[in-house]
Amino acid sequence: MRSIRTPETPRRRRRTVLAATGLVAALALTATACNGSDEEKAADQPGATASQGADGAGDGTGDGKVSIPSDIAGRLEEHGIDVDDWKNGGWKNWDKDKWLSEAKDFVNPVIEGLWKPERMQSAKEADKTVTTKDTSAGQGVSDPEPAPVQATAEKTPYHDNAAPVGKIFFDSPEGSMVCSGTVIKDVNHPGRSNLVWTAGHCVHAGRNGGWYRNIVFVPAFNDLGKSEDRLNNADPVEIAPYGNWWADWASTSNGWIEGGSETGGAGAPYDYAVLHVQPEQGAKSLEETVGAALDVDFSAPAAAEAGSMGAWGYPAAPPYNGLRMFKCIDQPGRLALSPAMPTMYRIGCTMTGGSSGGGWFRVVDGKTKLVSNTSIGPADNTWLAGPQLGRDAQALYRNMSEAYGGR
Repeated sequence: MRSIRTPETPRRRRRTVLAATGLVAALALTATACNGSDEEKAADQPGATASQGADGAGDGTGDGKVSIPSDIAGRLEEHGIDVDDWKNGGWKNWDKDKWLSEAKDFVNPVIEGLWKPERMQSAKEADKTVTTKDTSAGQGVSDPEPAPVQATAEKTPYHDNAAPVGKIFFDSPEGSMVCSGTVIKDVNHPGRSNLVWTAGHCVHAGRNGGWYRNIVFVPAFNDLGKSEDRLNNADPVEIAPYGNWWADWASTSNGWIEGGSETGGAGAPYDYAVLHVQPEQGAKSLEETVGAALDVDFSAPAAAEAGSMGAWGYPAAPPYNGLRMFKCIDQPGRLALSPAMPTMYRIGCTMTGGSSGGGWFRVVDGKTKLVSNTSIGPADNTWLAGPQLGRDAQALYRNMSEAYGGR
């Protein structure tokens, strides 16, 4: 979660959560269909950008055979990166001159066994909670700061009680990091989706960086919500009941790639991404394996007309430890960071870093749909803000589905 510190403003009164009851019920109904056991300057053109990945397999040490398509190999060579070195652990080199940043530079071959339970548990949320951001530009547009809504733990098992949410793990220059994500439907491949919705800053560092590496999605992570002590020496299936899913293709907005940064709120209205994933082991699609996927609502309703929204995710910064799924439900308000950028949704919520990328849901005509994702929040962890998903986000999604969904 990108964190920003804001001037004190009157907080809007916490509205009744009566309307949220339907949201929770609908999410529960959606989840029962399951049948299995973590930047920012505005860009002028925040259009959709598709990005390319690679297939392959390894043994977790970099010694396995990893297949990188010739066009991707060519991209690596253009950056002065030896393909064999990359396959044998060169991805650990974060030399800024060789940090792959362009859309087609994304390379994320499967390294089987890399994300072991111990490595997952040691991964941290991106520590970006000390920056300041003057939001005075939004005065007159932003609604009053919402009252905090205490995050509540989701019921277990998650596959029976929650939307198809999971954790996203990736490697960055600072080490192994975590975010959250949601399984979404693929309009061109009904019932067989391999698409995951998350935040742009969970896959790409923005204007001054490039693509993160070894990006993996773990649906229903720690499905039974076990404590850290009980997870010591746990069987991998207790951590990852549906296995590990590697991003072989990724898309985020040009607005994020060109304008995102590690601090403040610039680029946040374009902070969304879609992953196409493949299983580390197995052949079934993600949707078939998990048993559920959600539609995405690209209508970008005005905050005052959107009704209740719920944010789900795996907060990892204190007082949380990233092992359990939490949620917040509130009526959204508007957050404006700049006259040049679209307004964002904002809700009261005490979730911390690690919940970034987690889906925001609302009920439309009786159906639960993803309407946003967690992007930024203040240093005191009292609210969250997410982008409105409109035409640009829909174009990104459609491009991913049409070009890469059938892989």
